[in-house]
Amino acid sequence: MKVDRLVSIIMILLDKKRIGAQALADMFEVSPRTIYRDIEAINMAGIPIRSISGVGGGFEIMPEYKLDKKVFSIADLSAILMGLSSLSNMVRDNELVNVLAKVKSLIPDGEEKDIEIKTGQIRIDLSPWIGNRNIQPYLETIKTALQDHKLLRFEYMAHRGNKSVRTVEPYQLVLKGGHWYFQGYCHVRNDYRLFRLSRITKLQMEQETFIPRDYQKPILAFEKIAETMQTEIKIRIHKSVLDRVLEYCTYDSFVPDDGEYYIVNFPFIENDYYYDILLGFGDKCECLEPPHIRTEIKRKIQDMAAMYDTGNSNIHAEAAAFV
Repeated sequence: MKVDRLVSIIMILLDKKRIGAQALADMFEVSPRTIYRDIEAINMAGIPIRSISGVGGGFEIMPEYKLDKKVFSIADLSAILMGLSSLSNMVRDNELVNVLAKVKSLIPDGEEKDIEIKTGQIRIDLSPWIGNRNIQPYLETIKTALQDHKLLRFEYMAHRGNKSVRTVEPYQLVLKGGHWYFQGYCHVRNDYRLFRLSRITKLQMEQETFIPRDYQKPILAFEKIAETMQTEIKIRIHKSVLDRVLEYCTYDSFVPDDGEYYIVNFPFIENDYYYDILLGFGDKCECLEPPHIRTEIKRKIQDMAAMYDTGNSNIHAEAAAFV
């Protein structure tokens, strides 16, 4: 059970006065049954919520109730503030600022310092060290388009450098694996697509609005799919790239070899993405087996070397012509 969802439900009930179970379920993308469990938990915490049946019915906080600041523990408030603060680093929004202010107003007198310390014990910073400077403004544009049901138009750089112009109905922002995406219905493909923000250029929010359709959520869990596609290959790495290889497998996959090297059982899928990972380790990584993957890596290295040889020839020719 998510504490932040419980707090959000309480805030909604304080603000909207009355709301139905299905509306809350849609808002938080959970089942009505989960909402009923949440309402029960809120009741058990001491906040009296009653259910009104019939047309215009729903849940509401008893009119005579005043929210007690002690309903939430220091740990609860610290966790909520931690999550909200981390999100506010990337998504600047007046609503988010207001929610932060409301949650801070629940801090009991004399507990501010303790909660500040606990909140600061874990920091979640979603902003990149370096990278595409368009991500921040694009997030704000997409969030506005989501709220107002406005179409988005942009140029998209897809796999293998294929560029196209897209018009999309936005439905959800997604943070996955340290990268921002948004899910929407693409008018070019006539289907739902997941777009990576770093591959988007010339993003514009159109004046035209759209009527939301039945939303198809993106598939974000690839573990089972990866299991069917993934194999293990054997690589030999120098200790200088050990920390980078640990991004893809656990340390129990490493066997020391000749002092400064390790033999690693490395999870691998035969596509450009995984070949690029291995090539990114440079001369500090050698694929030992299977033979066909070793051969393919050798071919890619030879193609790369040939490109640089050709490039040098062209550069020398152009320099000679200039002289």
